Amino acid sequence: MKMRGYAIIIAAFFTVSIAYGIRYGYGMLLPGMIKSLEIGKTEAGIIYASYFVAYTLFSPLLGLLSDRYDSRLILTVFPALMATGALLMSYAVTLGQAAVFFSLAGIGHAACWAPVVSLVQLWVKDGHRGTALAFATMGSGVGIASWGMILPVVVERSSWQAGWYAMGIFGLFVAVLNFILVRNPPGEDDSQQCCEKSRKNWKNKPSYMQILKKKQLWLIGFSYLLIGFIVLIPFTFLGVYGVEELHLPYRDATRLFSLLAVSGMAGKIILGILSDKWGRVQVMMLCGALLGTGCLGIVNLSAFQLKICSVAMVGLGFGAVWPVYAAAAMDFFPRAVAGTVIGLWTVFLGIGSILSPVICGWTIDRSGSYFGPFMIGFIASVFSVLLLIPGLKQSGVTAWKAEEY
Repeated sequence: MKMRGYAIIIAAFFTVSIAYGIRYGYGMLLPGMIKSLEIGKTEAGIIYASYFVAYTLFSPLLGLLSDRYDSRLILTVFPALMATGALLMSYAVTLGQAAVFFSLAGIGHAACWAPVVSLVQLWVKDGHRGTALAFATMGSGVGIASWGMILPVVVERSSWQAGWYAMGIFGLFVAVLNFILVRNPPGEDDSQQCCEKSRKNWKNKPSYMQILKKKQLWLIGFSYLLIGFIVLIPFTFLGVYGVEELHLPYRDATRLFSLLAVSGMAGKIILGILSDKWGRVQVMMLCGALLGTGCLGIVNLSAFQLKICSVAMVGLGFGAVWPVYAAAAMDFFPRAVAGTVIGLWTVFLGIGSILSPVICGWTIDRSGSYFGPFMIGFIASVFSVLLLIPGLKQSGVTAWKAEEY
């Protein structure tokens, strides 16, 4: 792999790091926001849902644009927009303002997944895609773990608003870094020969309708939807669960997110590498099982040490799920539409992520307990695994033959 390929992986690492830091930093800052904004769990879920509404609406567009247009421009402008949304969150004083500002961050984050993972895959060889994505997207774990340690200190010394401000400033730094490091994949320069080849290749790509007719898109998509629903349960309410039900100090409750992230990094590396050997679908199913079992243990096991182990189990499944699902795009679809497919799958992920905080927040407000949402997460994990069973026969091979389109 060329040196530019390593630069792309570094840029991807930092982009994913701040994107997931901002996304899941919401749950870390939520205990203070609930008190300051005087909102309930349902309203807190609505703010989070606004982020994912914007993220979901723009993800397919950004996935399509990443297949056609300049990656450098996309990965500079949209991370800057995400950072701006985080900065504005520090000035939110009402539910409406917080929802609007966080939706801006969601629009920016739409370019920090599908375009990033498709660009990385185009810079590495097929046999190393899972490994390269695992390391590049390990930034998600590093970002969550780092901010899980930083934000409690910032909040205790200043306020939750300062936490948003700090993440926003770092996001602007990443946008500048992307402008310096990111380049289009090999063969996509400005020469006339490459332009002609690019236009020819684009004509041979399957259309949107052809992609939508493939059952793999829908089976994996609905599984991804359920995964998105499950993941948002701990990442939205684990902090307030730790404070309100486990009676932990804010700093300790917030550091549960760091545990999720550290175990997630281990899962990302180990399961990401194994996905190249065992098959993508097998590891996707394992991720779903780990997430569900962890949710089950968090609210059903009485010993605190076992609850901690359950949180770590959620982290193991969470860490690997994103790169493995992304790598599956090129197992079942042509390389030329990888960004488009990942963008479509991200729509499913977004729907699950929109529904999860609102439904679970409402459930907590109605019942006064966190038991219901985590049990819903366990049930959802069972169905997410079942949806992947038909893909076992085709895991690890290209399921879409050229003659089919």
